[in-house]
Amino acid sequence: MSQPEPHYPGAVPPERQHELVYRGLRLHLSEWGDPAAPPVLLCHGLFDHGRGFDTLAPRLAERFRVVALDARGHGESSWADAYGWVTELSDVAAAVEFVGGPAHLVGHSRGGGQVTDVATMVPDLVRCVVNLDGFGPPAEGASLPGGVPLHLDAPRRLQLFLDRRRRAASRQGWRPYASLDDLVERRRAQNPRLSPEWLRYFAYHGARHSDDGWRWKADPWVAQGVGPYRPEWIGPLWKTLRAPLLAVVGTEIDTWGPLPEPLLAERLEHVSDLHRATVSGAGHFVHMEQPGETADLLLGFLPR
Repeated sequence: MSQPEPHYPGAVPPERQHELVYRGLRLHLSEWGDPAAPPVLLCHGLFDHGRGFDTLAPRLAERFRVVALDARGHGESSWADAYGWVTELSDVAAAVEFVGGPAHLVGHSRGGGQVTDVATMVPDLVRCVVNLDGFGPPAEGASLPGGVPLHLDAPRRLQLFLDRRRRAASRQGWRPYASLDDLVERRRAQNPRLSPEWLRYFAYHGARHSDDGWRWKADPWVAQGVGPYRPEWIGPLWKTLRAPLLAVVGTEIDTWGPLPEPLLAERLEHVSDLHRATVSGAGHFVHMEQPGETADLLLGFLPR
């Protein structure tokens, strides 16, 4: 029996869908609003997808052409052989060119860090940047369960990465969940602040149903990237950021943030044109928990 598509108050499906083939990889984009309006590109966080903006995008689309990117290995975009920070920045830059920059860039979590970095790479294609709680991990770094340990030196980290990638070569994806509700509960354990109703909508669009159950669309290996990376590099890179930056966090401590204020201030001290905002009653997922207040902040910040 097919699962009926869930509905969620304020969530609006995309009006148009696009596919961008970049360096042999298919990237999926969802679009809302007047195609002739100034463009805004939305970039999601790790293990999320572009439809996670379904309550924010239609509010922004009252003024802008809004396009949400499914990052490589997420949503409807293709899986890749490897995932590296610089490679994904190139994907975002390609999406900026696709929407016809100069564009406003809005990113959440991992996507927030990516749009901020991309604005330093292609400054002529970027007007303003909004970073929604995407200011990097704690000073000691972050590693997901089962990931390559952070304390190892580079050669050992690369060896472990290649060994795990070799063992995973025959794996087809996540293990199946018997029902959509089971998938919702799994995600809710990671993000307890998000309501079951929203997570049902989010999981439906972020998973596929087959004969043996429900599986996430995201590639399990998107978090297993390897390469030179240090949290202390984040702030100094933003010295070259020319676009105005709106840095947004929530008031509530959540699974992935916000960073302690002294560390956050240290990372942002290099930004020359900095604006700060806080969303009351929201944790890490500010745009999902408080889409109306988040949209009001963005509409007040982003010029036409």
